[in-house]
Amino acid sequence: MATDDVETDDVETETEIDLERRVEAVLIVAEEPLPIVSLATGLGAPVPAVRQCIERLVADYDGLPVDGRPAGLRRGFELREVGGGWRIYVREELDAAVRDFVVTQQTTRLSQAALETLAVIAYRQPISRGAIASIRAVNVDSVVRTLVSRGLITEAFTDPETGAIHYETTDLLLTQLGINSIDDLPKVSPLLDDGRDGFGDLS
Repeated sequence: MATDDVETDDVETETEIDLERRVEAVLIVAEEPLPIVSLATGLGAPVPAVRQCIERLVADYDGLPVDGRPAGLRRGFELREVGGGWRIYVREELDAAVRDFVVTQQTTRLSQAALETLAVIAYRQPISRGAIASIRAVNVDSVVRTLVSRGLITEAFTDPETGAIHYETTDLLLTQLGINSIDDLPKVSPLLDDGRDGFGDLS
């Protein structure tokens, strides 16, 4: 009987670890904060089990002991709850290090798609990825990631109702353009048949 209990515990532990790894894998590639219910539905797992996985991952990333595992190194990233969902972020105190590294490593010119997306953000900020896609009529996920990695745009805030991340330009872009403020950007409305400031009233 005791042996059966040990085997059952081992199976349960392996199942928990497997689910935790799957939750972590999904969170790593997530573009937006994911609610626990969405994670549970997508992974076909009970909500309480997914919630426990989130709690263990938060503690693990913070370097705290988890379910018998010894305390470890506090990671350079964290699992953060934003807008009712969960997403992996670089720790705030390391933002400058990541930005400086990316800027020094990126030497290639921006693509036309990236330049067009950057223009939309510059003139319509803060703006969500969905609104950018509506204006450009194409998927902009990879382009937005590129602009974030270049340090030209950053996350401004997350809509508390939709969980959509809104983006704005950075001081680095102003430096690159040689201007002091976004207000110094040229007006584009005279170049267009319509559009008050170059783009519609999408938000």
